[in-house]
Amino acid sequence: MSKAWWIAAIPGGIVLIAVVLVVVLLLLKLLWAWTIPDLFPGAVANGLVAGSISWYTAFKIAIFIAVLAAVAGARRGK
Repeated sequence: MSKAWWIAAIPGGIVLIAVVLVVVLLLLKLLWAWTIPDLFPGAVANGLVAGSISWYTAFKIAIFIAVLAAVAGARRGK
């Protein structure tokens, strides 16, 4: 029985991770499009700051935030 559980758990875990990643990236894209044009309207109008970001840019920002969180957590743990 435990072998059948692992066979189902591995693909299920991969699908769960993929769904969470897509939801996080979608939230990051929506929050960017919602807040940045309001915070920096002149910069967005002049093309200095993007009013919306691509999926790849959202992924890079998510990695950056994860690294910052990891560093902050590591410093707090000492």
